[in-house]
Amino acid sequence: MSNEPSGTHTSRTIMLDELSALLASCSPDADYQDYAEAVVDTNVLGKATLSTRKKSLRHLRELYGLRAELPVFSGLRSLWWDNPTSRPVLAVLCAAARDPLLRATADVIADTPSGSRTGTAELSDAVGSAFPHRFTTGVQARIGRNVASSWTQSGHLTGRANKVRAQARATPATAAYALYLGHLADETGDALFRTLWSRILDVPEGQVRDLAASASRLGWINYRSAAAMTEVTFRHLESVAISTSEVVA
Repeated sequence: MSNEPSGTHTSRTIMLDELSALLASCSPDADYQDYAEAVVDTNVLGKATLSTRKKSLRHLRELYGLRAELPVFSGLRSLWWDNPTSRPVLAVLCAAARDPLLRATADVIADTPSGSRTGTAELSDAVGSAFPHRFTTGVQARIGRNVASSWTQSGHLTGRANKVRAQARATPATAAYALYLGHLADETGDALFRTLWSRILDVPEGQVRDLAASASRLGWINYRSAAAMTEVTFRHLESVAISTSEVVA
């Protein structure tokens, strides 16, 4: 996960449409070179110039990694194909893990009740608080607009000029991935259900546990909860990361 403040949201959003088009155009076990050739040579994103193709590839790489040996990306990709309705939240979870500018605004989103207005100013202020004196007023305002667009693409916001908090779509796949991101950040047990990633799922902890149980039945994670003991392990997602890294090696 990245903590550098020069995130992609200075100029772009989570690029959900572009990510969807790229993954759809390549095999499920594609490597980075396959993705690069699809974007730059084949132009699967339909960009007008070679320069914009290369920039799009760079931004997608910054947001998602695009390398099978990266657990954050291999976990996303292994869950991507289950249900198209999961993809907006899967994408924003991964992007927030990799772009600290987007991550800096997640608490604002999570703390805003459904139906309430959330302006780009609040999101911009959150970035300014996380990285004081880092950006000019104009750049910070642009980041606020880009992050607002990203949270709209993920389903957390709705509207164009006037953003309103909406209910994002949580699924067993998004729950499995959110818990996996918490695991990658060294959380365990009950704490996995209270991380920023679980909050981005936009449902109460009890519902996250229900989704985790469903994900466990599907074989994506192993979830057990009895009395005061909660155990979540990630054999499937970790095996995907290990096997793909061995292929790359």
